[in-house]
Amino acid sequence: MVLDPRFVYVAVALSVLGSTSYVRDTLRGTTSPHRVTWGLWAIEGILAFVVEIQQRVGLASVMTLALGFMPLVVVLTSFVNRHAVWRVDALDIACGAVSVVGLVFWAFVSEPTVALVSFAMADFIAALPTYRKSWRSPESETPRVFVLGAVNTGITLLTLRSFTTAGALFPGVIMMTDTILSVMILTRLGPRINQRTPPKESMA
Repeated sequence: MVLDPRFVYVAVALSVLGSTSYVRDTLRGTTSPHRVTWGLWAIEGILAFVVEIQQRVGLASVMTLALGFMPLVVVLTSFVNRHAVWRVDALDIACGAVSVVGLVFWAFVSEPTVALVSFAMADFIAALPTYRKSWRSPESETPRVFVLGAVNTGITLLTLRSFTTAGALFPGVIMMTDTILSVMILTRLGPRINQRTPPKESMA
């Protein structure tokens, strides 16, 4: 343990701050949340919180609850301004279906640690539509929520009394996801690379 466990409340406050800015931009129409990603993040976060309570993770589980509750708020907000919602295609649906398989697997597994592993994999797969979206159209996202997400999950990891799978896996995966998304959005990596790639010549 590096930080006092009560620092998890700082992490939760940062999560709320980031999500509030995302909700605000969604209402304004400047951000387009991907409902597949955010909806699954909400479900997985809440279920992971239940498992962490069973495993007696401690105060760090409060952060996991926020990781489920705040995405739920984003999804509900997306129904207020429907013009701000990103279009869902077949690949997005496929990613969502695979992620749901991880949740179904959890329902039939009695081992909490195995359930958390399935949550982590489901969470990563659920993020794939937003990875693709951020690569193609970084202007459609609010980077603050992901930057603060990486920070608050990092704080959560530093408050753990011991690095167990139950306590570290879910926030660790979230930190990795938020870090990658932050870099993609802030650097506009996708459009910059696409601009440098010369168009393929058509064959006569």
